[in-house]
Amino acid sequence: MSFSACIVIPIYNHKDAIAGTVAQLRRHELPIIVVDDGSDEPTQRVLAQLAADHDGALTLLRLTVNGGKGAAVMAGLRAARRAGHTHALQIDADGQHDAADVPRFVDAARAAPQAVILGQPVFDESVPASRLYGRYVTHVWVWIETLSLSIRDSMCGFRLYPLDAACALIDSVDLPTRMDFDIAILVRLHWRGLAFHGIPTRVTYAADGVSHFDVLWDNVRISAAHTRLVAGMLARLPLLLARKLLPKPRDGASDWWRIAERGSHLGMKLLALSSRIFGRRFTALWLHPVVAYFLLTGHAARGASARYFARLRASAPEHSLPRPGWRSAYRHMLAFAQSGFDKLGAWTGRVNDKDITFDDPAAFEALVASGRGALVIGAHLGNLEMTRALAVRGAHAKVTAIVYTGHARRFNSVLASANDDFSARLVEVSDFGPETALMMQSRVEAGELLVIVGDRVPAHDAGRTTDAQFLGAPAPFAQGPYILAHALGCPVYLFFCLKERTGYHLYFEPFADRIELPRRERAERLAGWTQRYAERLEHYCRKAPYQWFNFFDFWARPGGDANGRT
Repeated sequence: MSFSACIVIPIYNHKDAIAGTVAQLRRHELPIIVVDDGSDEPTQRVLAQLAADHDGALTLLRLTVNGGKGAAVMAGLRAARRAGHTHALQIDADGQHDAADVPRFVDAARAAPQAVILGQPVFDESVPASRLYGRYVTHVWVWIETLSLSIRDSMCGFRLYPLDAACALIDSVDLPTRMDFDIAILVRLHWRGLAFHGIPTRVTYAADGVSHFDVLWDNVRISAAHTRLVAGMLARLPLLLARKLLPKPRDGASDWWRIAERGSHLGMKLLALSSRIFGRRFTALWLHPVVAYFLLTGHAARGASARYFARLRASAPEHSLPRPGWRSAYRHMLAFAQSGFDKLGAWTGRVNDKDITFDDPAAFEALVASGRGALVIGAHLGNLEMTRALAVRGAHAKVTAIVYTGHARRFNSVLASANDDFSARLVEVSDFGPETALMMQSRVEAGELLVIVGDRVPAHDAGRTTDAQFLGAPAPFAQGPYILAHALGCPVYLFFCLKERTGYHLYFEPFADRIELPRRERAERLAGWTQRYAERLEHYCRKAPYQWFNFFDFWARPGGDANGRT
């Protein structure tokens, strides 16, 4: 749905100010919804005349009984959403807010459509001292309830809501209906992970203005609301703390090849420390709440997981494969976390050779015995890193991982601190240019096995892809591994390491003795090798469906949308 904003004005007996407020707002040519919260007859007559004067531009919604400002705003937000709007700008009817700032609110919402845009009042000398200082008590409580300073002013009646999030909240939670509504809805939207952006705006209190704030009972209601919100904050304390300690998630399927890892360096170091002190079995229990956090906040990864399982099931209806949904997404993310935990264990010596077995070691043993170097193509499937750690520690072979710059850098730094040999056998590249090929050529000639993944496109190599049928649909695969194999002129193998019931199982299979890409047949040969790799990856995805760790829309095109359109 394209961006569409409207204005919602709750009103109760402000017959003298409403005409001027509407006139100021009409300059911005946004639809206006006025919600009459059970006003008296003189106000009703004024509102009826305004609706007639602005026919088509002003919608009048009348509540027969005065329910309070919160009830009126909620009715207006629901009406705005039913009318097809995506955002609603709430503004008070008494004219104290500067209507000239409306475009600034709308522009801020266009730039951050999922955020709440809040007015930050700039008061003049007209503001009553009791109002000015009294509101700071509420601000402090809100900062405590959210463990954040992002809501700078929770009482300003000039704000813009994203309607999907706001209506989902008011339809699922019993929010207060009086003056405490403005506070409660913001705190609860913050708990749901929404961002907040402030817009400084001038606020003027008219000397003869009408205020419906009941000093006694509205303060009692606000105090009661804060009591409930503090209790809610304590119940959500682990999640709120995790949100502060862990980095913010990045949503959206665009430019997935540039998306860096999630997770904090501190959190990873704490897991490593706990593993050393308390052991792997106890520390592994921490993975469950951590994964639950990422499941709840990782909308893009959760959606990509669901699309992957949907394609997996559709491509092999004869197999019993996971259904897309929250359960499969949780198991998917948990398998990823456990994989990383096992990598740490391998580099720190807490996982050994006995935990890993070859499906058929003949091809690997023959290659090592020959002393030849080779290019080994793997995938973000299972746990390649753990086998590299064991190979380095056991001196079985010279295994060097070729990784793309920028991916998993924080996690790699933790592994590097766990074992000095980690960085010695890790080479970062940004693309597969001539310098990269020369560097790798020298390593292959020295008998090294270069391990590279075939299911991720380097950030600077996004345009060099070849489509292959993968899980029933065309997907872009990097050409780099096959171009590199052609340049190196060395044998090529496929390698997958899957976690099974008895431990990790290695699958090492010949792919090509040599890959030739003659100029006239280059595109056809690339397509053939890419398709062959995609078919083997598909085979192992069905064998271990939870262990393919690409948490983005793999079928999206670089520079395009999830369906490949550019």
